[in-house]
Amino acid sequence: MDIQTLTSFFLQYGAIFIFLIVLFEYLNLPGFPAGVIMPMAGIWAAKGNISFLAAMVITVSAGLLGSWILYFFGRIGGALFLPWYVKRFPKQELLIQKNLELLRKKGAAGVFISKLIPMIRTVISIPAGMIKMDFLSYSISSAGGIFIWNFVLVGAGYWMGDAALNLFT
Repeated sequence: MDIQTLTSFFLQYGAIFIFLIVLFEYLNLPGFPAGVIMPMAGIWAAKGNISFLAAMVITVSAGLLGSWILYFFGRIGGALFLPWYVKRFPKQELLIQKNLELLRKKGAAGVFISKLIPMIRTVISIPAGMIKMDFLSYSISSAGGIFIWNFVLVGAGYWMGDAALNLFT
C-alpha cells in the first residue's frame, strides 16, 4: 500500500480503518508496516480528525487484540504445529527449545521487552501461548510494550507530521 491509498482509506473509513490495519499489522500480516500506519494515525490526529488519545486507544486495543489472537493460536495450535515444524526443520529444534525455555524464565518481562523489538514484538505472542504463560500476566506485559511502541510511532506522526513518515519508512 502506498501513502496515497492509505490516506484515502483514512479519510473514507476513519477510526475503523486504523483499528483494522493496526490489527492486521499485529497479526504480522505482510503489507501493513507499523512505521507507516501509526505515524499516519498521529498525523491524522494532529490535523484534528481524531484526538491523540483516541488514536492511542484504538491502536493499543487493536495491538492487544492481535496479540491475543496469536497467543491463543500458540496456546491451542502450538502443540500440534511444533512437532510438524521440527520434523521438517530438525536443525531448528535446539534453538526453539532454548528460546521457549528463555521465555519461561523471563516470563512477563521477556514479553514486555519483546514487544519493543521489531518483528519479535508480533511473533513473541505465539511462543507465549505455547508455554501457556498466565494470560493476565501476558496481557499486562503486552499492553505495556504495545503502549510504548505505539506511543513512539503515533506520537512521531502527531508531533513531527509528514517528516515522521520519512523517518520510519
